[in-house]
Amino acid sequence: MTSGRTVTKSRARRLGIAGMTAMVAIAGASSLAPAAWGQDAPSGSSANHTGSVQGLDAALTTQGANTDPAFFTPDEGTDLGAKKPGDVLKTREIKLHIASLPTPVDVTQILYRTTDTQGRPAHNVTSVVHPTAPSNGNVISYQSFYDSLNPEDGPSRGVAGDTSLGLGIANLESGLILPMLSSGATVVMADTEGAEANFAAGPEYGMATLDSLRAAKTVGAGGYRQDSKVAMVGYSGGAIATNWAAILQNEYAPELQDSIIGAAQGGVLVNPLNNLTYAMEGPAWSGVVSMAMIGLAKAYGVDIDSYLSDTGRYYSRTMNDASIIEGFGRTAGISWKDLALPEYETPLDVPPIRDIVEKINMGTAAIPDMPMLLVQGGGGYLEGTPPGGENTGAGDGIMVMGDVRALAGRYCEAGNPIVYREYPGLSHVMASVPYAAEAVGWVGDRFAGKPAPSNCGTFGPGNDLTKGGKGGAFPIPISQS
Repeated sequence: MTSGRTVTKSRARRLGIAGMTAMVAIAGASSLAPAAWGQDAPSGSSANHTGSVQGLDAALTTQGANTDPAFFTPDEGTDLGAKKPGDVLKTREIKLHIASLPTPVDVTQILYRTTDTQGRPAHNVTSVVHPTAPSNGNVISYQSFYDSLNPEDGPSRGVAGDTSLGLGIANLESGLILPMLSSGATVVMADTEGAEANFAAGPEYGMATLDSLRAAKTVGAGGYRQDSKVAMVGYSGGAIATNWAAILQNEYAPELQDSIIGAAQGGVLVNPLNNLTYAMEGPAWSGVVSMAMIGLAKAYGVDIDSYLSDTGRYYSRTMNDASIIEGFGRTAGISWKDLALPEYETPLDVPPIRDIVEKINMGTAAIPDMPMLLVQGGGGYLEGTPPGGENTGAGDGIMVMGDVRALAGRYCEAGNPIVYREYPGLSHVMASVPYAAEAVGWVGDRFAGKPAPSNCGTFGPGNDLTKGGKGGAFPIPISQS
């Protein structure tokens, strides 16, 4: 009997590693949309693909049997201001769908009250996916990297059976969480960007994540118990939600402190002062930077168009509901100088942009109080982004390695058990693979009650997180390649 159990657990562990590895790798690959798909665009643009993207999206868009717009909004007369963060507004029971195909897996979807970036009462949806094996009481708070400016691209829509180009990543994730479910864990997967899809607005991601756990715990569906232990997991856009939830937990949701046992994250957006200038130099990721600026302007109520050129306003208009699949490579061949009015030489010269990115800088925010795994790549030149200049250095194409190293060091100095890994030769997509493999084991050990490991003191200092750096340019010096 003992031997049989060992084999079963080992097999489940391998499946978990394979599933998570596939999840992040496929998501990265799915974002590699062609940069030239043909559209009417400003003169000089090499990102001519809006018309074809719209046609492809129309061909892929279907609505599942569970499509019910009324579920995703509070009932008429609901006073959100009278509700507490995490209060349950509605629930419904559906089956998990994978690319519109129903499975036998049960899902409880919850509409709940949360808080937006400006501190206003808001509503949001989370999906509690029930385990496919007997529940062990463990909960994985899985933060999706669906990265979109369109609310219709949230994971809750994919889980319910909708399909579209923008739901491509969420639909993949619906299937690739199955190994987690087969371990007996419950998976809680919120629409972390909120009901308005405020892409890159980290604090809102964090509050949506914490409030989803509050709501799921109240409902108690899928084996989520009052004494359940919770591990938070997220890569890339999912890491924005994961780390901001960790940052805000003590102040925003202190009652969850005893249940959250750690956070595993990779490809982390730390100091946007750096990311804006670093990633803007890469033809692949610059479109995602543009999406982030649109999302942040929307979240904080800023009229960004008043700072943009005709070309910039064109992209602001045509990308205002874009997903990462549509944004990747979208502004290839377009520089910041093409997008902005002449007096704004860099994104940070736009006063409201600088103000916003300073507010969402993890490097100057509160320090979490929990074990963490942090993984970061530095081979961004493989995805077209050259290493940055002073106080930036190498990154994975969009995230800056020296920033993540500095964040890990800051958390170490506060006494947290941190495991930090960096892969200088791997890009954002590539680094997702070792992240996934290590995250599965790290999370499993936290659930098993093993002491949290730490490699604090084994890595050097990182960038100064209180200021921005400079973007880079090709060719790369040999010392940085």
